[in-house]
Amino acid sequence: MTSTTLDQRTANSGRRVSRFVSVGIVVVILALLVVFFVLPVIWLLLAPTKTAGDLIHQFPLSFGSFGNVATAWQHLVAFQGGAIFVWLKNSAIYSVGSLILTLATSVPAGYALALTRFRGRKILLSITLVVMIMPSAALVLPTFLELNLFGLIGTVWSIILPFSFYPFGVYLVYIYFATSLPRDLLSAARIDGCNEWQVFWRVAMPLAKPVVGLIAFFSFVNNWNNFFLPYLVLPNSDQFPIQVGLNQLLSSTPSFNPVAGKGLNITSPELALAIIIAILPVLVLFLFSQRALVSGMLAGATKE
Repeated sequence: MTSTTLDQRTANSGRRVSRFVSVGIVVVILALLVVFFVLPVIWLLLAPTKTAGDLIHQFPLSFGSFGNVATAWQHLVAFQGGAIFVWLKNSAIYSVGSLILTLATSVPAGYALALTRFRGRKILLSITLVVMIMPSAALVLPTFLELNLFGLIGTVWSIILPFSFYPFGVYLVYIYFATSLPRDLLSAARIDGCNEWQVFWRVAMPLAKPVVGLIAFFSFVNNWNNFFLPYLVLPNSDQFPIQVGLNQLLSSTPSFNPVAGKGLNITSPELALAIIIAILPVLVLFLFSQRALVSGMLAGATKE
């Protein structure tokens, strides 16, 4: 009896120690995440409320004043006659234009790969997977040479056409239609007299709204944040998207470039405010599309 009681106490003590260690590990991981991810975001949000000198001499996470935000805004708007608004407009044009082409090509392509059988289908699917996992920077040089061959360098199409090439979207649509779309439903539509286009547009597309929304979100974010290709193919500042514009803004900051930034009122608070403005459209889009994103991520997870 005594031996049994001792064994139970030892087991309970071991469970408490194990639980304590598990909680400690979780706390340490969360603390590291806060240090490396949350604190930089808080610093970025607070930076426009201070002056450049305050950012150096005051506590990093202290709040300055809304007057400093207004001053930083005035300096930012005055840079090159309101260039930041031109950059935002360009980013919207490039991102939305590419998104339309992405949806118009990737959804039918994924549907065809999933529900039709034709010669070369497996090869196309394999090529899609290979290109999907390739670093985008590896394709910049051949893309540049191809655009230059067709005389598209410096035009809006030098951004929209490469951005609309989105193999990840094709693969997502393929997975969804291959696993979640009932074949009997398509067969019933064909029996009722629908041709293949009507089957796709009236039956498959309404059921694919969650995955289409997911592709639209990721495509837009990828297009909005793309820097390398626009930096290479766009020669003029009035053609830059916001990401390339931020680079030009950075090079005009005296802290980073004393020669080019001489006489300009662009300092660290203005840079922080510009970064916040650049990420704001993506943040708003994310907040208003969370339900669609969750539905899209779960699409294809189960099979009836």
